[in-house]
Amino acid sequence: MPTIRVVVVDDEPLTRAGVRYALEQADDLDVAAAVPVAGAVETIQEQLPQVVLLDSCTSDAEPLSDGIGRLDRPPSVCVFSRSSDRRHVAVALAAGASGYVLKSTPSERLAPLVRSLADGWTMLSAGIGDDLATRYVAGLGRDVSAGHLSRLTARERQILVLVGAGLSNAEIGLRTHLSPATVKDHVGSILRKLEVSSRLRAALLADRAGLLPY
Repeated sequence: MPTIRVVVVDDEPLTRAGVRYALEQADDLDVAAAVPVAGAVETIQEQLPQVVLLDSCTSDAEPLSDGIGRLDRPPSVCVFSRSSDRRHVAVALAAGASGYVLKSTPSERLAPLVRSLADGWTMLSAGIGDDLATRYVAGLGRDVSAGHLSRLTARERQILVLVGAGLSNAEIGLRTHLSPATVKDHVGSILRKLEVSSRLRAALLADRAGLLPY
């Protein structure tokens, strides 16, 4: 069975130790490091994990996202937080997180969570997922319109489809022969034109509009 390499990032030593212990009970998981937020980017760049469990630190979201995004193969990043505040969730997802999970999650669920993230899934705690779905359904009439989609260039529509498929900026760059920085600029433009705050919401709009090939 292939081993999944994980880095745990949290400013609380007890939380780091607890998460590390829970993950190390699984034979297919390798916790390469458990470190504070300071210096996390350097550790991730050195260890090259497939999955990062990241303490909720919204003020550091942009520099962390930029640092991780510069990797040739960025890991799946899941924010691990005590807060279910929708603003914090929006910041994390807009920064490129593959998930947002509450720290109240039972320890026995952490290993399956990491495996799903490594397989490319987007993971949200149940309450958070329900909230996003409710807000999305409530806003369908406003969000999904020919006018919004018509604002996108052909390149932006192509990138929106790839965002909807769950690809990172680096992976989209490989598909489109663009640099991750250029892809990031396009994604920012897409979010502005669609008037949404996160990649996840943009993907939901693409699905609703029938742009995704499934």
